[in-house]
Amino acid sequence: MRTRIQIIAFAAALLFTFQSRAQTGDAGFPKGELSTTKNHTGNIWLKELNAGDSTFDPSIAMAIYDAGAKLDWHIHPGGQVLLITEGTGYYQERGKPIQIVHKGDVIKCLPGVEHWHSATPKSTFAYIAVTPTQKGKTIWLEPVSDKDYNSVK
Repeated sequence: MRTRIQIIAFAAALLFTFQSRAQTGDAGFPKGELSTTKNHTGNIWLKELNAGDSTFDPSIAMAIYDAGAKLDWHIHPGGQVLLITEGTGYYQERGKPIQIVHKGDVIKCLPGVEHWHSATPKSTFAYIAVTPTQKGKTIWLEPVSDKDYNSVK
């Protein structure tokens, strides 16, 4: 009987811990470093979780955006999967309308397709990116224009 009570108490403590983390936005990984590269506008923190190598090809990274932060147009030669973990953002492929994406969405960026992603003007945004590296690294293009960013319908 005592063991059963201990198990129930432990399970309740775990549940409380996970609920608290979810409510505070703690994804379980450190926030990362503020990016100083020139391929985005606004504040974006990056944390590399796995560098692609010969055993485990995909690069896996976490990105956290301030409201209004956006990446430039770019291409992933091997494609990319984005697992949206927080907030609301935009995703757009060249020639297509902007998609509004939310926590829990999964975005599949096809290989070789020009696209960009960002936080919305009023929401932070975070995701885990899984990027195959066998076909090459990200190819950066021009910044996203205000016209493109504000064209959401």
